[in-house]
Order: sequence, then C-alpha cells, then structure tokens
Amino acid sequence: MPVPYIRFATPDDEDALGLLDRVTWSTLHSVQPRPQPPYEPFFSERFGPRDHLVAELGGRLAGYIRLGYPTPLACNSHVRQIQGLAVAETARGAGVGRALLRAVVEEARRQDARRLTLRVLGHNAPARKLYESEGFVVEGILPEEFLLEGEYVDDVLMGRYL
Repeated sequence: MPVPYIRFATPDDEDALGLLDRVTWSTLHSVQPRPQPPYEPFFSERFGPRDHLVAELGGRLAGYIRLGYPTPLACNSHVRQIQGLAVAETARGAGVGRALLRAVVEEARRQDARRLTLRVLGHNAPARKLYESEGFVVEGILPEEFLLEGEYVDDVLMGRYL
C-alpha cells in the first residue's frame, strides 16, 4: 500500500479541495448545512493554502487538514487548533488521516505552539478513536450542543500538549 505524501496546499489545489470538501460532507463531522451551488471558494481570507496540509496517495489528492488559531487573542497565540480534516472515501483505511494528524502536530511544533486542540462531534467515533490514539484527550464536552437532522449531538473538546 502506498504511503501518503504530505505537503502544504497550493493555490492550484483550490478546485480539488473544494470538491473533496463537498463529497465528504456529512453530519458525522459537519455542523454546517450541506454545500449548495454556487459553492464558496475553498480558500478564504481567513484560511489560505499555507493553513492546509494535503495528503496525496498514488499521486492523487486524498485528504487535507486545516490548522489555525482558536482565537485572535495574543494571550492565546501559543495554541493551534485543527479546524478541518477530510479524507476521500477511496483513501479511508490507508493511513491518510493519521499521516495528516502527525504532520499537523509537527507543523504546530514548528510554529512554536505549546498546545494543539480540536473539536469533534460526539457521535463521530472513528475520528475520536484516531485522535485519542495520537495523544489527544477529552478536555470538555458541551452536551447536546448541536441539533443535526433531528438528533442532539455533543461537541467534544480535545487537546494535547506538544
């Protein structure tokens, strides 16, 4: 099985990342409504190519992870937050998510962050298991924070020290 190749996104990845984001959309991990045309650009003023690591598998884009700041406050600038992770259906089980997670930990360290945090929906057991296996711990739960397709879902806050 090929090993995922991890790199920073480039402006040329815009269309492929937008498509990946739309085809992987699910209430398992998204609190936003299903994307509808006309689609918003993938990159924005807030998150550009350098805020995304992408995984290629066999020369094809297979996933991405977005790294940002949890708040704009200077007193919080030592923390980075994973603010998006998607893996193509065809690449699931090939270690893409784990490779992206490990790469983003290294990138956060390179940026001199002390902590890395994320939010995951309580019913997303596969993601929670992956995060826990990579050293993230549950730091808080906001019970029934979201109403998704008629079901109340917890918002789970996770983090780890770098």
